[in-house]
Amino acid sequence: MAASSTTSGADFVVVANRLPVDLDTQPDGERRWKRSPGGLVTALEPVLRSNDGAWVGWTGVADVDVDTFVEDGLTLHPVRLSAAEVTEYYEGFSNGTLWPLYHDVVATPEYHRHWWNSYVQVNQRFAEATAAIAAQGATVWVQDYQLQLVPKMLRELRPDLTIGFFLHIPFPPVELFMQLPWRTEIVQGLLGADLIGFHLPGGAQNFLYLSRRLAGQPASRASVGVRSRPGTVEVGDRTVRVGAFPISIDSGQLDELSRRPEVQARAAEIRAELGNPSRIILGVDRLDYTKGIDNRLHALHELLAEGRIDADETVMVQLATPSRENVGLYIKMREGIEQQVGRINGDWSKVGRPAVHYLHQPVPREELVALFVAADVMLVTPVRDGMNLVAKEYPACRGDLGGALVLSEFAGAAAELKDAYMVNPHDLDGVKDALVAALTQDPTEGRRRMRGLRRQVLTHDVDRWARSFLDSLGGVEQ
Repeated sequence: MAASSTTSGADFVVVANRLPVDLDTQPDGERRWKRSPGGLVTALEPVLRSNDGAWVGWTGVADVDVDTFVEDGLTLHPVRLSAAEVTEYYEGFSNGTLWPLYHDVVATPEYHRHWWNSYVQVNQRFAEATAAIAAQGATVWVQDYQLQLVPKMLRELRPDLTIGFFLHIPFPPVELFMQLPWRTEIVQGLLGADLIGFHLPGGAQNFLYLSRRLAGQPASRASVGVRSRPGTVEVGDRTVRVGAFPISIDSGQLDELSRRPEVQARAAEIRAELGNPSRIILGVDRLDYTKGIDNRLHALHELLAEGRIDADETVMVQLATPSRENVGLYIKMREGIEQQVGRINGDWSKVGRPAVHYLHQPVPREELVALFVAADVMLVTPVRDGMNLVAKEYPACRGDLGGALVLSEFAGAAAELKDAYMVNPHDLDGVKDALVAALTQDPTEGRRRMRGLRRQVLTHDVDRWARSFLDSLGGVEQ
């Protein structure tokens, strides 16, 4: 573990629930920091390096005290969480209250006062840690739903700072947000920022309405544009801007990786390992009730039963990355999905030839890209998703213009990826028809669609997302 003291005063500070590194315990007991993959750190690393930057976040391990340290040239400031806070602030209020509420109440949110109190306390700790290390007049960018109170708390501590906030998940319709007992406190917390970013204009419009209704602040009524025409809220002598900035991926890097000979060879190997089927259907999701995995398995089962898909010619690979393994709802959901997989395989598999290959495990980046290259149809069918970056990663990896994307209209990515086969994931017949259309598409039509998808994701990459937000926020060199 590399430890270092840092000079006080970072000019650019990223504040997120997690640090961009994971604390990894080796077999011999030694603890090391391991870089966690992700588009956010990739996009912000150059800005951090050129602005004497720092990152404030939790280590991911409860009850661990770690001093500020430098890892791979990045200055990192850990915030300590107790085991009780992990349960109440993180698993509780963040993921038991806000997550289901913001995802259109796909599951029932729970409203517990002790969860809320823990959320307030942890947000205050993040604000104090940030206030202590930010230079005079620094720019601070707060990330996501776990830290929605930080902007106001930080402004009270350090009014000299320029503060941005970005929400990485959907912002719910007004009628659903109004369920939250602490709705006014959340809106007021976000209004501490100078710029509040959402994926889509609809989220920004919802927030502007709530700023008028709950916070009593004058807010603009004109339509918000994508990366343009932000709305405004007048808060005292400040003007808070509210905009739409759709996040993206490091598409150029993925495109390059997918073209490497070893990745292409691995893709061919995967097809051979699957028995060289005519068509491969792929699903890649975090195991979460918002992702619609059960709906797509139900659709596949019916298509097999109707004879519209032949298990001898078409196989499905479903990768479900482990998520919130100790939460009862997730345990039950995993059991249900595994029962569906078992039922499909029981009905349609042959010895050595499962109809569905189900993997509940993390997969290395190169293996994931090889799966994208190998797959003929990518199924992305969340019932609600802020963006869904897998929908963008798949076309980024298809320089051959092969493959087809079936995409839920309730993923944020649907606003940009208009050449996908769009579906309502609740409409089982519609999902089935779209899947069959994607599997049997005319090659010329397929190339036209994939060319359009690639044009979008290669032009609007994660670097452009970060630059568009920071340009709008101002106060930081890029």
